[in-house]
Amino acid sequence: MDTSFATEDLAFRDEVRAFFAEAYDEELQGRLADLSTYKEAVIDWQRRLYNKGWVAAGWPVEHGGTGWNSTQKFIYETERAAAGIPDVIPFGLAMVGHVIYTFGNEEQKARFLPRILNSDDWWCQGYSEPGSGSDLASLKTSAVVDGDDYIVNGAKIWTSYAQHADWIFCLVRTSTEGKKQEGISFLLIDMTTPGINVKPIATIDDHHSLNEVEFADVRVPIANRIGEQDKGWTYAKALLAHERTNIAGVADSKRSLGQVRTFAKKEINGGVALIDDPVFQSRLSSIDIDLMALEYTELRVLAAVSAGGAPGAESSLLKIKGTEVQQAIQELQMEVAGYYQGLLVDDLSVEQLGHSFGRAARQSYMYGRAATIYGGSNEVQKNIIAKAVLGL
Repeated sequence: MDTSFATEDLAFRDEVRAFFAEAYDEELQGRLADLSTYKEAVIDWQRRLYNKGWVAAGWPVEHGGTGWNSTQKFIYETERAAAGIPDVIPFGLAMVGHVIYTFGNEEQKARFLPRILNSDDWWCQGYSEPGSGSDLASLKTSAVVDGDDYIVNGAKIWTSYAQHADWIFCLVRTSTEGKKQEGISFLLIDMTTPGINVKPIATIDDHHSLNEVEFADVRVPIANRIGEQDKGWTYAKALLAHERTNIAGVADSKRSLGQVRTFAKKEINGGVALIDDPVFQSRLSSIDIDLMALEYTELRVLAAVSAGGAPGAESSLLKIKGTEVQQAIQELQMEVAGYYQGLLVDDLSVEQLGHSFGRAARQSYMYGRAATIYGGSNEVQKNIIAKAVLGL
């Protein structure tokens, strides 16, 4: 694989850096850090990307995508992460958008895609259910036809940012005949519809991102169904393949590992920096090697997708190793922070702590425990690889 950049690639990298330096200003960063202004700030940032033509890197050009090749996508993600800029909220742009432009009808494309691109609608994902664990196909949320509508009853759980969402894309059961993977349909549901109740879930990282969404006799137009009735499992698998590729998070892990190095150089114990400790060096090097291998695997997948292919079992491999690397880095961050990561936010100020990254390290570690579960647990991903690659 040729990993050197051509002259035009270097020019693109410079353009990306210049745009980020100008558009991602301190005022916007401050609003993103404040929970009271978070949603508006995210929309503001995504619209700046949209106005630049860069908000939908993975979309086809005919639907508003960038038309970037795999090298440009790699450069963009690398520079975004290096600058500490958050990725776009994935549920619209990286998930349901792909399903709509691939499987939706022309009316659905015209209705939803422009609003996703311009961040007019905030989406959330209705897949997991209470009591189902990682067995997504066992879902019980029902949708019964009543005239021109479905009547939806049931609940979804671990629904990220549902408290902000305008729409939710849901897997619902429309038939109990045949295999459990059959009889599932893919619905787009307006979150303002009567009968929807969003219940927050408190998590150990001190941040409200997860929710349970309840449906009680919720009317959803049949026109909001993607594709055929009872064929939603096909569309769900296509979405999950894209989601798992994104979960790998290579660019962000590279930045996080760089931060660990910086912090470890400043952490002095007995006159010796932590970065010079042989055991710490061994752990750091091991993660570095895994991350390098993961990066090259991701590049191969990106190249295949750019050539017209679709992510398959490789996306499961990326998800497994990507989340394992993320957790390993988070453990190192906690080790560098030491006792300071155990302090609660109101215990001491940043100045008193002496470790400004201590709280962030703890929050990242706590939330990161879920990385090997969400998007399909890593155990499930191994089954997918065994079936698709090894034929087991």
